[in-house]
Amino acid sequence: MKKIVNCSALILVAILLLTMIFWGRNYINISSKTKMKIYNSRMNPTIMVPGSEATQERFNETLASLNKQGKKHSILKLTVHKDNSISYSGQIAASDNRLYIVIAFADNKDSYATIKKQAKWLDHALDELQKKYHFKNFNAIGHSNGGLDWTVYLENYYTKENFHLNTLMTIGTPYNFEVVNSSNHTQMLQDLIAAKDALPDDLTVYNVAGTNSYDGDYIVPITSVETGKYIFQKTIKQYTQITVTGNEAEHSDLPTNKEVLDLISENILNNNRKKVGPKNQN
Repeated sequence: MKKIVNCSALILVAILLLTMIFWGRNYINISSKTKMKIYNSRMNPTIMVPGSEATQERFNETLASLNKQGKKHSILKLTVHKDNSISYSGQIAASDNRLYIVIAFADNKDSYATIKKQAKWLDHALDELQKKYHFKNFNAIGHSNGGLDWTVYLENYYTKENFHLNTLMTIGTPYNFEVVNSSNHTQMLQDLIAAKDALPDDLTVYNVAGTNSYDGDYIVPITSVETGKYIFQKTIKQYTQITVTGNEAEHSDLPTNKEVLDLISENILNNNRKKVGPKNQN
């Protein structure tokens, strides 16, 4: 009887080992195929994050203008909810490798605490997008606090093994919130400066400020936008500060400002060879 029990136990162990080996090899094969798809992917989307109190519809006019200026691309919109669930709208054409993706957040309050949550949700959304569409390379745009979301994400969640962010453009981003005196750093700015060494060293950043007065865009002080240099300058591959002026340079108008649209077209979408170069660097 004892021999029968021992034999049964050995058979059970053997079955378990064979099952583990089978599923282990199957997992490795699936994982390898997924990594190969990502590595060989030609998809290079432009991913946009709006500011506080804005929804996934924030860039509708911006995207309509960009699609008129150059080749028309698909638009996919996401909203990440507090429970990490994601709602999608829009469709991607099968042959479209340069699509636009908008990532918004159900919790879009204006606070540093919310920005840190949004950066984590942004990481989650990017992971889910990669699982669905198998891309690694992308460009990014952030308007207002959306630029802060990208910066916190890059310092805390981004890894070169998973993604390659080519170019980031922040538009009217208050790196020092509403503080006018750039010598007085908010806690957020202090944190961003302290963690700047985690930024990818091959990144190109365009930091766009708007001003229709001597102080800024009526919402964000220009000095607050300019404090981005303390985070990016001499840390990444290239950092360029750009200021646009005029009647359409108010904070909410910046994403549809003609000059900003041209900057996106030239430096993010590469629709022509004219680029803002190091001569405008700070």
